[in-house]
Amino acid sequence: MKAFADLYRALDASTASLAKQAALQAYLREAPPEDAAWAVYFLAGGKPRQLVPTKLLREQARLAAGLPQWLFDECYEAVGDLAETVSLLLPAPTETTELPLSVWMTSHLLPLRGQPPETLVPALRRQWTWLAANQRLAYFKLITGAFRVGVSRLQVTQALAAVSGVDARQIAQRLMGYTHIGARPVAADFLALVAPEEPQAEGQTRGGQPYPFFLAHAFNQPVAQFDALLGPPVDWLAEWKWDGIRAQLVKRAGGVWLWSRGEELISDRFPELQTMGEGLPDGTVLDGEVLIWRDGQVQPFAELQRRIGRKQLGPKLLRELPAVLCAYDLLEEAGVDLRMLPQHERRVRLERLLAGHAHPALIASPLVTGDSWVALAALREEARARGVEGLMLKRLDAHYGVGRTKDVGVWWKWKIDPLSVDAVLLYAQRGHGRRASLYTDYTFAVWNGPAHDPARQLVPFAKAYSGLTDEEIRAVDAIVRKTTVESFGPVRSLQPTQVFELGFEGISRSSRHKSGIAVRFPRMLRWRTDKPVAEADSLETLQALLPGAADGR
Repeated sequence: MKAFADLYRALDASTASLAKQAALQAYLREAPPEDAAWAVYFLAGGKPRQLVPTKLLREQARLAAGLPQWLFDECYEAVGDLAETVSLLLPAPTETTELPLSVWMTSHLLPLRGQPPETLVPALRRQWTWLAANQRLAYFKLITGAFRVGVSRLQVTQALAAVSGVDARQIAQRLMGYTHIGARPVAADFLALVAPEEPQAEGQTRGGQPYPFFLAHAFNQPVAQFDALLGPPVDWLAEWKWDGIRAQLVKRAGGVWLWSRGEELISDRFPELQTMGEGLPDGTVLDGEVLIWRDGQVQPFAELQRRIGRKQLGPKLLRELPAVLCAYDLLEEAGVDLRMLPQHERRVRLERLLAGHAHPALIASPLVTGDSWVALAALREEARARGVEGLMLKRLDAHYGVGRTKDVGVWWKWKIDPLSVDAVLLYAQRGHGRRASLYTDYTFAVWNGPAHDPARQLVPFAKAYSGLTDEEIRAVDAIVRKTTVESFGPVRSLQPTQVFELGFEGISRSSRHKSGIAVRFPRMLRWRTDKPVAEADSLETLQALLPGAADGR
């Protein structure tokens, strides 16, 4: 654990990419394969299920530190991060024991999950006596599921490529599925990541592993500049940008796997797609979007969330919320990797495959055509009414790349402007990591009545923490401290003095929220220092943005 804890501190202490890369490579060259296997899992984004209930962890840490509740709470509020708070408060270890990361994970941490309190408490107390002080932070980050250290998956991929001599694109391919929530990496898994490249025969099976997803870049230039920047529309394939779950459906050796972009295996959540995949030829990999599709039309993302959130999928729910895979690319056919074929040829093959294997749960993403960028821009204005986010633009000669790259072609996402309202800052909470000393996580509210109603009140409807500059964050932090009405735990209730324009991608009704409204991907677009609180928007404004509100539905 010592080497991994040292790596965590080195990565956390630096903002320089070169320094992070040097630390990663040094660790990967020296670590035993069984430890490196777990380190790569966590650094690349792997998160095992929660090991210990947070309430129990906090209470046992408080008791071990010998602190009253109020003092522990004050410490937590000052630090802003539970793992760091506990690592600082625990008494000195009494029998420091050095154990490898892999032994910690397999023999001590993973076995904690699901244990009753009478088993957990002595196990935790015993582990805490073993931990050297400089290893505690990494330990508690792992045990709380809050392991974030400012390293991207791309940086991990580059480090693995550097120490192995294997092309980074091949490393990215091998990493697919590595961080699945149920994964338990061992030495052989790490050695397979860094093994010398060997030619792979066409049609050679790769199990149920998906390909690295090709990601699009945002494109928001004025339409008047499109011809100069992109050339004519005839060089591009345009499709709707769907608001669903990006997924690859893999059919190999009689098996079917459905993978989300986050490398979560979601086959069991969508049994109708599993059944559909069984009818496809072996050696087929489709890239597309999982959507709820009813009456020939895509349904709001909130409907898809109802499917995701259910543990049991009964016949009634499957009838009410039928899922489809809206396919827009064919990555493998008859076991042959097609990613280096041009976009237009992959599209032709996709349409041919779907024509020969018709199924109600499999549809082709329709092409959007226009003889000019102005014409396509006009169609793009219909996006919200169609339940989509805008247009995707894919160069006809583009290959299917790895991640967000432009080296083999390009995809652009030409999204419509977000929905927005002016909302009042009502609550604030400290951030995490380097923002732990600043109030950066905000809750916003709108009025529940018109301006002439003296009884109207502010009703919370969204939380947001992105969109402000560092300078603006510091300024808001000072205002939070000056306008605090009361504190409860890490949250401060504020006098309503500040208005912000909030942007969001979607909006739906929600019985779980006091406002009756849920918004998707809220973020701060600008600080409305020019606008008084009394002129902030109302629930009526939000309700008017709901799908179907314009036609009275």
